[in-house]
Amino acid sequence: MPTPLMPKATAVWLVENTTLTFDQIGEFCGMHPLEIQGIADGEVATGIMGQDPISSGELASDEISKAEKDENYRMQMAQHALNHMKRAGTKKKGARYTPVARRQDKPEAIAFILKNYPYIPDSQIIKLIGTTKKTIESIKERTHWNITNIKPKDPVLLGLCMQTSLDAVANKFRPADAEAPSSSNDDSDAA
Repeated sequence: MPTPLMPKATAVWLVENTTLTFDQIGEFCGMHPLEIQGIADGEVATGIMGQDPISSGELASDEISKAEKDENYRMQMAQHALNHMKRAGTKKKGARYTPVARRQDKPEAIAFILKNYPYIPDSQIIKLIGTTKKTIESIKERTHWNITNIKPKDPVLLGLCMQTSLDAVANKFRPADAEAPSSSNDDSDAA
């Protein structure tokens, strides 16, 4: 069940301004009834200002009235608040965040892909690793500022992409005459 945007603040307001049971408030706010009792006793959420769920549009006043008359009634969030949550929950796919500590690994991952999958287009490397065309070009042309220290490393092991994503891109763009790179330690040459 969806909960209010600020559950504790909403619970504080409901405890202070209604005669609802702890169970009703707890279920609406997604909190345990004992925590609601702690709010009522002044032991929990001290210093938190109450958030009016009616003025914020999360709850209709007639829902509170119904719940105050029947302690078994469970309040429902307002439909427009639910619709807003659904819209906010649909996230547009954009650039992923790469931690600062892993950003130095991107050139090594690019070098790995260029060495083992030369047929993958730059646009797909950009999506896969989360890098720029300029960085890819500088590694291809060996003009990258740190080119002497770049050693090709598997982007999956570096945590920059998933194996399934890399395999999907490699299979999609692999020419018919190209072999898949072996992930073993080249033991197949000994045969």
